[in-house]
Amino acid sequence: MRIVVDTNVIVSALLNPGRQADRVLEAIQSRGDRVLYDRRIEQEYREVLARPKFKAIDPERAERLLRRVLGQGDLVTVGEPFASPMGDPDDRCFVEVALAGGAEVLLTGNARDFPTGLGFEVLGPTALMAVLAPGA
Repeated sequence: MRIVVDTNVIVSALLNPGRQADRVLEAIQSRGDRVLYDRRIEQEYREVLARPKFKAIDPERAERLLRRVLGQGDLVTVGEPFASPMGDPDDRCFVEVALAGGAEVLLTGNARDFPTGLGFEVLGPTALMAVLAPGA
């Protein structure tokens, strides 16, 4: 499966080890699913994790998680920008990567911020976990 991971899932996994966001990222890795990203997404992951409000997150642990997620990923080149309105314009890069990379899923903790009907599912960690590991 080809999946785009929103920054809020990365943050949640780091703040809540063993909980749903962390577990779904582990399931993605163990299944060999591909995480799609571009340089903007990678930069956003790093910038958000460097914010003072997340100083409780161990930087080495954060870097290990990013290496794991991005190391199993595919760097996508976005051609056309996504021009439709969005609930949060800062999330536009995730939609653009999902479209350009042929993602099946955009994984986010804020599904309401994303448009639907674009050819991929917008799912939260619990919903994706039900798809990846039924009965888990």
